[in-house]
Amino acid sequence: MHHSDPLQQELEAFNQHLRYERRLAAHTLTNYTRDLERVAGWCHEQKITAWHSVTLHHIRTFIAQRHRQGISGKSLQRELSAIRALFRYLMREGKADNNPAVGIRAPKSDKHLPDTLDADLLSSMLDAVPETALDQRDLAIMELLYSSGLRLAELVSINLHDIDTTDATLEVTGKGAKSRRIPVGSKALAAITAWKKLRGNIAKPDEQALFVSQRGTRLQPRSIQQRLKQWALKQGINRNLHPHLFRHSFASHLLESSSDLRAVQELLGHADISTTQIYTHLDFQHLAQVYDSAHPRARKKK
Repeated sequence: MHHSDPLQQELEAFNQHLRYERRLAAHTLTNYTRDLERVAGWCHEQKITAWHSVTLHHIRTFIAQRHRQGISGKSLQRELSAIRALFRYLMREGKADNNPAVGIRAPKSDKHLPDTLDADLLSSMLDAVPETALDQRDLAIMELLYSSGLRLAELVSINLHDIDTTDATLEVTGKGAKSRRIPVGSKALAAITAWKKLRGNIAKPDEQALFVSQRGTRLQPRSIQQRLKQWALKQGINRNLHPHLFRHSFASHLLESSSDLRAVQELLGHADISTTQIYTHLDFQHLAQVYDSAHPRARKKK
């Protein structure tokens, strides 16, 4: 499209505004540009030649069409947010007198139920006898992931003395730099103790990390992912075994046996209870009722 195209000219000006005034990250900038180029292309098809001619109805039609093409709710939300930002800028510049994307909500994405491992399968996998020091390390990693529902980044950052063996707890720093104290199961403690006895032969003298690689330095997320895949193959488990699967299984198995959503939210370190409900294979309505009727600060006033 050449430069006499008003839609394109405004987009370029907006792009400069994002880059130099708002100083957006390159990745975000690329997303904005791609999303808005798509909207501009659609406007051309509709014979719309200027942004100020775009109405609420146009935006609704555009989003509905994208939705029918199978674009996820999350992507549509991002596109809407780019359109809103563009029109805020155009209004500020006096080139539009309203924001047609305000008040339009993207269709919700279907929530995919997280994959989990069957408790019996998990047990038989974790009962395998480790043959080497690195096997023992991997076993300790899996036991800890399953025992405490850790995120991969949290696991990687654990140092040698972070686990308090006297009260079997571990303090980790999760998303948003929030720290939480979580229990460590007896099986995990036993596996970690066994690993610690072997760790000294591998770890560099000044390495603080609990889990180290063959090179003696802190184990990286990528290596853990690969080692788990190998473990599954060796055990003849025909599943993509990845760290988050242990977290899903941890949450799911706890909820199945306790139904205490609030406690599981705390253990997982979720800021919002709605994130925890995605982990449940149980009927959430039932859980919400249990929570509302049982939690002192959630009870509805009669």
